[in-house]
Amino acid sequence: MAVQRVDVRVRAAATPAAVYALVRSGSSWPDWAPFTGFELERPGEQGAESVGAIRVFRRGKKITREQVVELVPERRLGYTLLSGLPLLDYRANVDLAPVDGGTEIHWHSSFRPRFPGTGWLFRMVLRAFILRCALGLAEHAGRR
Repeated sequence: MAVQRVDVRVRAAATPAAVYALVRSGSSWPDWAPFTGFELERPGEQGAESVGAIRVFRRGKKITREQVVELVPERRLGYTLLSGLPLLDYRANVDLAPVDGGTEIHWHSSFRPRFPGTGWLFRMVLRAFILRCALGLAEHAGRR
């Protein structure tokens, strides 16, 4: 099955440090993304939400588990999906770059569908979801 890719770019009026603080803190996600809850299932190698941490996000009855796999302060959060969606090899990065007194948020991911013929559907659904997350992140960071 072909690898599917999702690529979203938005701008925030906030600094990369302010945006990174939000994206790094799973407990802030329900404030700006379409989630109803967050739980830290397992701390990372250096405690809390460091590399290796497993973060659980709820959206109604739907639960997704993600593992933090990369952190570059004020530049990148990388994570993989452990469970919750019928996808294989899901990897996402939220890259931040300073632009014109603000931040460009580049949220991009790749995956393979678990079931043949569903890649296009998950690509469309995930693009809309990630766009909503990125716009909410930009707006929330700009208000802080």
